[in-house]
Amino acid sequence: MDLNTIWFILIAVLFAGFFLLEGFDYGVGMLLPFLGKTDEERRLIINSIGPFWDGNEVWMLTAGGAMFAAFAQWYATLFSGFYIALLLMLLALILRGVSFEYRSKSDNPKWRNFWDWSIFIGSFLPALLWGVAVTNIIRGVPVDADMNFVGSFWGLLNPYALLGGLTALSIFTLHGAIFLALKVGEPVLSRAHNAAMKFWWITLILLVLFVAGGYMTTDLFKGLGPNPGFMAIIAALALLAAGWLLREKRHGWAFGMTALTIVATVFTAFIGLYPNVLPSTLNPDWSLTIYNASASPYTLKIMTIVALIFTPLVLIYQGWSYYKFRERLTLEHEMEY
Repeated sequence: MDLNTIWFILIAVLFAGFFLLEGFDYGVGMLLPFLGKTDEERRLIINSIGPFWDGNEVWMLTAGGAMFAAFAQWYATLFSGFYIALLLMLLALILRGVSFEYRSKSDNPKWRNFWDWSIFIGSFLPALLWGVAVTNIIRGVPVDADMNFVGSFWGLLNPYALLGGLTALSIFTLHGAIFLALKVGEPVLSRAHNAAMKFWWITLILLVLFVAGGYMTTDLFKGLGPNPGFMAIIAALALLAAGWLLREKRHGWAFGMTALTIVATVFTAFIGLYPNVLPSTLNPDWSLTIYNASASPYTLKIMTIVALIFTPLVLIYQGWSYYKFRERLTLEHEMEY
């Protein structure tokens, strides 16, 4: 296995980790105005992700940095072609971060309601746009012989990409609802459970449509026939198991199953892409691959050494933070504003 393939796999792992961890953050943010009926309940919901949300976003920065260093041409073409979408995502993430900090600066109910809905918007838009972006990567975009994106922003909003965006919204909301059921007490716990049950059905339907659309509009499952691949089967079985576990109110295992669904879905996309990183819809020979878009072998070698040293340290620290803040939160807890 060459270094190009190794870094393709590492970037897949980084994106899988990002969607797994930031996915429940987005879900909690989108559920905030609906599950929190009082100011105290909304504060409780925010506190459930308070120690984690900013650390989870580091996975996105690391994945982007790895793309830039290992596959600079992929990064350049993707970020220039998706510029408007990524700018909207960045603005939404800024709004989200500011909202977490500014919500508590005043006791005025209108002030807090404004920032609560800002958290919703700052969670909704990135979740939607990530789904649209990843689906467009799977589907392919117009890339010319010089590796330049020659499409438009509106071309990215094609029906299949929008379906991917809705699927991402649904599975992140489901993931977030189960996380809340694990993390908070009554009465929010029951509302989170009910929301998870509803979004499980929505997610199941959208994922079936998304896979069907993948057969019709992409080369993701080319040559596989009716078998979509090992990882896709794992994702499907995990989602079905999550539904059963939710009905049994075994939220810890259900959360593990939605996490597995997200990770296996991301791996399915990367396996289907390999060795491409950005297929061209104009000419398959113009597609960006792990070879024509990569950095030099020396750069990849240095990056591999650095990753082997520091990645375990980061994982240990983040694991410790989740362990440290594992306690379930209730309205009886003293809440910081």
